[in-house]
Amino acid sequence: MTISEQIKVLCVRSNISVSELARRVGTTPQNFNAKMKRGSFTIAELEMIASVVKSKFERNFILENGDRI
Repeated sequence: MTISEQIKVLCVRSNISVSELARRVGTTPQNFNAKMKRGSFTIAELEMIASVVKSKFERNFILENGDRI
């Protein structure tokens, strides 16, 4: 699943439109949709997105033995 698809699922589960999410993170829906098409979000942006919908963003590399980096 791409990050853009994950954001769309997050919006559905958080009962918020993608346009409203864009406004809450401080950008226009047009700019946000362009980022969605490119899938070009920084870690800081993903953390902000999580924050505005009162969730948590984690990023990890998970090795075969289960260790997380």
